[in-house]
Amino acid sequence: MKDFKKYFAVAAPPEEVYAALTNPATIQLWSGEKAEMSTEPGSEFSLWEESIVGKNLEFEEGRKIVQEWYFGEDSDENPSIVTIILHPSKKGTDVELRHTNIPDEAFDDITEGWIDQYWGAIIDFYKE
Repeated sequence: MKDFKKYFAVAAPPEEVYAALTNPATIQLWSGEKAEMSTEPGSEFSLWEESIVGKNLEFEEGRKIVQEWYFGEDSDENPSIVTIILHPSKKGTDVELRHTNIPDEAFDDITEGWIDQYWGAIIDFYKE
Protein backbone atom coordinates (compact mmCIF):
# COMPACT_ATOMS: atom_id res chain seq x y z
CA MET A 1 0.00 0.00 0.00
CA LYS A 2 1.22 3.47 -0.86
CA ASP A 3 0.26 7.04 0.00
CA PHE A 4 0.01 10.02 -2.33
CA LYS A 5 0.05 13.72 -1.48
CA LYS A 6 -0.08 16.61 -3.94
CA TYR A 7 -1.05 20.26 -4.11
CA PHE A 8 -3.08 21.91 -6.87
CA ALA A 9 -4.14 25.49 -7.61
CA VAL A 10 -7.62 26.20 -9.00
CA ALA A 11 -8.69 29.61 -10.34
CA ALA A 12 -12.02 29.62 -8.47
CA PRO A 13 -13.04 30.35 -4.87
CA PRO A 14 -13.19 27.43 -2.40
CA GLU A 15 -17.01 27.42 -2.43
CA GLU A 16 -17.04 26.78 -6.19
CA VAL A 17 -14.34 24.11 -6.00
CA TYR A 18 -16.28 22.43 -3.19
CA ALA A 19 -19.40 22.42 -5.40
CA ALA A 20 -17.34 20.96 -8.26
CA LEU A 21 -16.43 18.07 -5.94
CA THR A 22 -19.80 17.48 -4.28
CA ASN A 23 -22.63 18.58 -6.60
CA PRO A 24 -23.53 15.84 -9.13
CA ALA A 25 -24.57 18.38 -11.80
CA THR A 26 -21.31 20.32 -11.46
CA ILE A 27 -19.25 17.12 -11.45
CA GLN A 28 -20.91 16.17 -14.74
CA LEU A 29 -20.00 19.57 -16.23
CA TRP A 30 -16.23 19.16 -15.66
CA SER A 31 -15.97 15.36 -15.94
CA GLY A 32 -18.34 14.79 -18.85
CA GLU A 33 -19.86 11.84 -16.98
CA LYS A 34 -22.88 11.36 -14.71
CA ALA A 35 -22.00 11.17 -11.03
CA GLU A 36 -23.66 9.87 -7.90
CA MET A 37 -22.64 12.16 -5.05
CA SER A 38 -24.11 13.49 -1.83
CA THR A 39 -22.75 15.54 1.06
CA GLU A 40 -24.41 13.16 3.52
CA PRO A 41 -21.75 11.37 5.63
CA GLY A 42 -22.13 7.62 5.19
CA SER A 43 -23.58 7.92 1.66
CA GLU A 44 -21.90 6.08 -1.19
CA PHE A 45 -20.65 7.77 -4.36
CA SER A 46 -19.77 6.77 -7.90
CA LEU A 47 -17.79 8.64 -10.55
CA TRP A 48 -16.80 7.90 -14.15
CA GLU A 49 -19.27 5.06 -14.70
CA GLU A 50 -18.27 3.42 -11.41
CA SER A 51 -14.53 3.59 -12.12
CA ILE A 52 -14.34 5.33 -8.74
CA VAL A 53 -16.66 4.20 -5.97
CA GLY A 54 -16.64 4.65 -2.24
CA LYS A 55 -18.22 6.17 0.84
CA ASN A 56 -18.40 9.80 1.95
CA LEU A 57 -17.09 10.13 5.50
CA GLU A 58 -16.87 13.81 6.41
CA PHE A 59 -17.64 17.25 5.00
CA GLU A 60 -16.86 20.82 6.03
CA GLU A 61 -18.66 22.99 3.50
CA GLY A 62 -16.25 24.97 1.33
CA ARG A 63 -13.25 23.54 3.16
CA LYS A 64 -12.84 19.77 3.52
CA ILE A 65 -13.97 16.42 2.08
CA VAL A 66 -13.03 12.99 3.42
CA GLN A 67 -13.94 9.83 1.50
CA GLU A 68 -13.15 6.12 1.56
CA TRP A 69 -12.38 4.73 -1.88
CA TYR A 70 -13.09 1.05 -2.48
CA PHE A 71 -10.42 -1.25 -3.93
CA GLY A 72 -11.86 -4.75 -3.79
CA GLU A 73 -11.46 -7.15 -0.86
CA ASP A 74 -8.64 -5.31 0.94
CA SER A 75 -10.76 -2.23 1.53
CA ASP A 76 -12.22 -3.57 4.76
CA GLU A 77 -8.87 -4.15 6.49
CA ASN A 78 -6.96 -1.18 5.05
CA PRO A 79 -9.39 1.53 3.98
CA SER A 80 -8.09 3.86 1.28
CA ILE A 81 -8.85 7.37 2.57
CA VAL A 82 -8.98 10.50 0.42
CA THR A 83 -8.77 13.86 2.19
CA ILE A 84 -9.21 17.06 0.21
CA ILE A 85 -8.61 20.36 1.99
CA LEU A 86 -9.41 23.66 0.28
CA HIS A 87 -7.48 26.82 1.23
CA PRO A 88 -8.46 30.25 -0.10
CA SER A 89 -5.66 31.93 -2.05
CA LYS A 90 -5.14 35.16 -3.97
CA LYS A 91 -5.73 33.33 -7.25
CA GLY A 92 -8.66 31.17 -6.07
CA THR A 93 -8.10 27.95 -4.15
CA ASP A 94 -5.07 25.96 -3.11
CA VAL A 95 -5.98 22.29 -2.84
CA GLU A 96 -4.24 19.79 -0.59
CA LEU A 97 -4.90 16.18 -1.62
CA ARG A 98 -3.93 13.17 0.51
CA HIS A 99 -4.79 9.63 -0.57
CA THR A 100 -3.68 6.83 1.77
CA ASN A 101 -3.49 3.04 1.38
CA ILE A 102 -3.55 2.89 -2.40
CA PRO A 103 -2.92 -0.70 -3.51
CA ASP A 104 0.53 -1.03 -5.09
CA GLU A 105 -0.87 -2.39 -8.36
CA ALA A 106 -3.26 0.60 -8.69
CA PHE A 107 -0.84 3.34 -7.57
CA ASP A 108 0.38 4.55 -10.98
CA ASP A 109 -3.14 4.61 -12.49
CA ILE A 110 -4.61 6.36 -9.45
CA THR A 111 -1.95 9.05 -9.19
CA GLU A 112 -2.05 9.70 -12.94
CA GLY A 113 -5.84 9.88 -12.72
CA TRP A 114 -5.68 12.41 -9.88
CA ILE A 115 -3.28 14.64 -11.81
CA ASP A 116 -4.67 14.37 -15.36
CA GLN A 117 -8.33 13.39 -15.32
CA TYR A 118 -9.54 14.63 -11.92
CA TRP A 119 -7.67 17.81 -11.03
CA GLY A 120 -6.56 18.49 -14.59
CA ALA A 121 -10.21 18.60 -15.67
CA ILE A 122 -11.25 20.82 -12.73
CA ILE A 123 -8.35 23.23 -13.33
CA ASP A 124 -9.23 23.42 -17.05
CA PHE A 125 -12.93 23.93 -16.20
CA TYR A 126 -12.11 27.05 -14.17
CA LYS A 127 -9.46 28.55 -16.48
CA GLU A 128 -10.28 32.11 -17.40
